[in-house]
Amino acid sequence: MTATPVPAPAARAGDPPWARPALLALLALTALLYLWNLDASGWANAYYAAAAQAGSESWKAFLFGSFDAGNSITVDKTPASLWVMALSARLFGVNSWSVLAPQALMGAATAGVLYAAVRRRFGAGTGLLAAAAFALTPVTALMFRYNNPDALLVLLLVVAAWAVLRAVEDGRTGWLVLAGGCVGLGFLTKMLQAFLVLPALALAYLVCAPTGLYRRIGQLLVGGLALVVSAGWWVALVELWPENSRPYIGGSQENSILELTLGYNGLGRLNGEETGSVGGGGMIVVGPNGDVSQQATGGWGETGIGRLFDTGMGGQIAWLLPASLALLAAGLWTVRRLPRTSPARAAFLLWGAWLLTHWLVFSYMRGIFHEYYNVALAPGIAAVTAMGAAVLWKRRRRPAAAVTLAAVTAGTAWWSYVLLDRVGEWHPWLRYAVAAAGLVATLGLLAPLLPAARRVPRRAAARAGLVVAAAALLTALAGPAAFALATVATPDEGSIPLAGPDLPGAGLPGPQLTGGQAPPAGAETPDGNSGPAPNQLVLAGQDGSGGTGGLLDSSEPGEELTAVLEEDSDSYTWVAAVTGAQSASGYQLATGDPVMPLGGFNGTDPSPTLEQFRHLVSTGRVHYYIEGGGITALQGPADPADPYAPPLPILPGGEDGSESARIADWVTENFTPVTVDGVTLYDLSAPA
Repeated sequence: MTATPVPAPAARAGDPPWARPALLALLALTALLYLWNLDASGWANAYYAAAAQAGSESWKAFLFGSFDAGNSITVDKTPASLWVMALSARLFGVNSWSVLAPQALMGAATAGVLYAAVRRRFGAGTGLLAAAAFALTPVTALMFRYNNPDALLVLLLVVAAWAVLRAVEDGRTGWLVLAGGCVGLGFLTKMLQAFLVLPALALAYLVCAPTGLYRRIGQLLVGGLALVVSAGWWVALVELWPENSRPYIGGSQENSILELTLGYNGLGRLNGEETGSVGGGGMIVVGPNGDVSQQATGGWGETGIGRLFDTGMGGQIAWLLPASLALLAAGLWTVRRLPRTSPARAAFLLWGAWLLTHWLVFSYMRGIFHEYYNVALAPGIAAVTAMGAAVLWKRRRRPAAAVTLAAVTAGTAWWSYVLLDRVGEWHPWLRYAVAAAGLVATLGLLAPLLPAARRVPRRAAARAGLVVAAAALLTALAGPAAFALATVATPDEGSIPLAGPDLPGAGLPGPQLTGGQAPPAGAETPDGNSGPAPNQLVLAGQDGSGGTGGLLDSSEPGEELTAVLEEDSDSYTWVAAVTGAQSASGYQLATGDPVMPLGGFNGTDPSPTLEQFRHLVSTGRVHYYIEGGGITALQGPADPADPYAPPLPILPGGEDGSESARIADWVTENFTPVTVDGVTLYDLSAPA
């Protein structure tokens, strides 16, 4: 059956004259917001910055996503985001701007694509609202100024959504091929997280495309083939490449990209069984008598439907989440009688399924979960909120629409007040201003239902409508905009960045991994209790600043130590080796020379083994071993029934210790230590 194209939406043909200037202004302001004072965060996540540096120096490191130019081990993700940063570093040199600016530009591009996707059916004003809501989401302002893979992932997935909505209009297979290719590249950016959008994309096309059912299924299979090709070529290359001539696959225990995909970065994220993870599977708890007892689990917080609304998540992403859920229901009800092929129905199905899938998965996943993952939820929230508000606004003279829109506005005002109240003394006037704006908007939306409203002149009613719309916008966007501006003004570094003002309660997670010593029993914590916070795992012996670094923060070597490492560096493949990639990253970025991260990111990967490391040392390929780094110990509640009890240590690796721990023991037994800038070094070229 041939496709029967749906006529182009009227919104495309009749944009008001202000639409394009407004879009250009919005995109320019978004880019300015994300680029402003960008280098204040330094390298941001030094782990990925070091890998980008390696890729800028070695094409082999570029291809595999190696952490170091010596190609000892890859990062624990697929490398597409590193390709962008490495190319930028090759063009502009290795510096903070060349590493971070690509993500900021991706943010403006994502806002533009989201505008285009929403505008095609709902008009320029709705598209601008969606783009603005997305750009001002605090976690969005955070991650498009950061060098984690999430920025590229979100851009690719929003382009895929736009392509599917185009395919719904004319039934052309090419749009689905583009969408599948983008999702495949999303897999090469952050692996299986990219596939969370597949139900939404498939549902929208399968229900609404203007072709026969069997043709729709066939077209989706072609799009799926494009996904497999765009993602599978790299996976096949890595699996077929001889292991002894490529870097070890970081994050895996068997040097396999398939294991990494399905385990540590796959099902392990859902069920919490990530072997080699901190706070998940593969961690050993040492009991009160020193006996190895049980697996440490639950380092990522309580799961449940309210997870994204709690103290740790709410200020990051949830400002418009309740409103978007209500507006999704209202929007689907509004389009229920439209033809099957309605692009409006397709838009609500796609963005609504995007919203619900991410919300539910993020709420219930038991494995590694950080607050910044929620950036992938932001496009769904922004699009659904804008579209739902638009369809209800056009029907606001009808009692049901007016009451629904008023209730959503009042609820958003209350929820914003709650989120702002969590930050206590931070601009306390703001929550009252939002509440006042919400009250004005709510009453204004209900006023036309009064009998006296019929006697108001049309011009006066139009002006009142502008005031109500402005108050509603202020209610919806003032809180997240304030948090977004605070995010831009607050430098962020390390593995777990947080959006919002740098104040207790603004974005601090409940269950967490954190640097520093656990408070001793009886010591008062910020919440007034004694001992460690509930469900908190504390990195003992790591203060998160300077020194050798640790799991969460990179090392910060002094000038004397850097000079020692750089001396005669051309004679070695790696100027140093240290446990954990974050520890290695600071040394590598400071010297510009490869540093081997023993055990990968967590220090728990079996790479290199002690035997392999001894061979590298004997052949003169590693110059120094740096003591410390990685995880010296973790501490967690001793008694699950009493989370404030004195903590027990949790050690990485198995009962016999990790390979990185065995290497540390071998080095200390056979080489002489020397202290430089407060850091202990072992010269591996000079045995004791």
